[in-house]
Amino acid sequence: MIRRLAALGLCLVLGISAASAADRDVTIGEGKLHGTLTLPDAGGPVPAVLIIAGSGPTDRDGNSAVPGVKPATLKLIAEGLAKAGIASLRFDKRGIAASAGAMVSEPDLRFSTYVDDAVAWAGFLRAQPQVRCVIILGHSEGALIGALAAAKTKVCGYISIAGAGFPAGETLKQQFKDRHTPDAAMQTITAIIDRLEKGELVADTPAPMAALFRPSVQPYLISWFAIDPARAIAGVQAPVLLMQGTTDVQVSVADVQRLAKGAPAAKLMILDGVNHVLKPAPADFRANLATYADPTLPLAPSVLPAIIAFVQARQ
Repeated sequence: MIRRLAALGLCLVLGISAASAADRDVTIGEGKLHGTLTLPDAGGPVPAVLIIAGSGPTDRDGNSAVPGVKPATLKLIAEGLAKAGIASLRFDKRGIAASAGAMVSEPDLRFSTYVDDAVAWAGFLRAQPQVRCVIILGHSEGALIGALAAAKTKVCGYISIAGAGFPAGETLKQQFKDRHTPDAAMQTITAIIDRLEKGELVADTPAPMAALFRPSVQPYLISWFAIDPARAIAGVQAPVLLMQGTTDVQVSVADVQRLAKGAPAAKLMILDGVNHVLKPAPADFRANLATYADPTLPLAPSVLPAIIAFVQARQ
């Protein structure tokens, strides 16, 4: 009942009526990349949002193969957009869930592989008869993929949610420091990352770190570490919305502030009491992570109105 009332309240605030919508499974890439196209029952062309998932084994709904990570964040966004009469397309990234069969060999994988897939999905969405224009929305690592894709294809807007603002190598070093990694190990990790940032392969990776820095994944890491998110977002010519929660334990407000420097014309929204999966959450680490496991927990009240207002303004 709470969720139904929240949805109704959103429609009243925005001056719209709740629209019915239909989900359709779609594919591109010779049928190897899979997604869900949600089209509202509208009379004419509508704006459409391409939703890009974050890092790791995260599927089109925002759920992960990692135990305890089932927030359904992206599905909830798509449902909220549909109620507002906005189309959306969310997809399983290459190598994940229904798109598992599309994964290339690890040594051949590059960060640009995911960017090119997002560009292809944007083209597919733009070609739909009911779609007026495409807005790219990226969550977490999907925000960086989305920024690079938005600079390469025709879009009428770009939304970054909980996106990292610092290069991945720098972020990785900080994460190890925050975990109180012993000094000797920290020196080794720093040296490896420094070499990868310079585009150098590292053959002598110590055994404890081989899983993260194994030779087969190093070409991907090099391609990823070379990207500065603030520079990437500077390449987006369309209007930009930056969103960041204050109780996010994975990405900080400092990240979105750095992104804002790369896109000074962007609209910046700091969401009080909102965590990485866009649920209302306290700063307490355990209580915060508990929200990751509950797909029935609604998005924080500030999330959908901000996204919808930005999308509707693109019309």
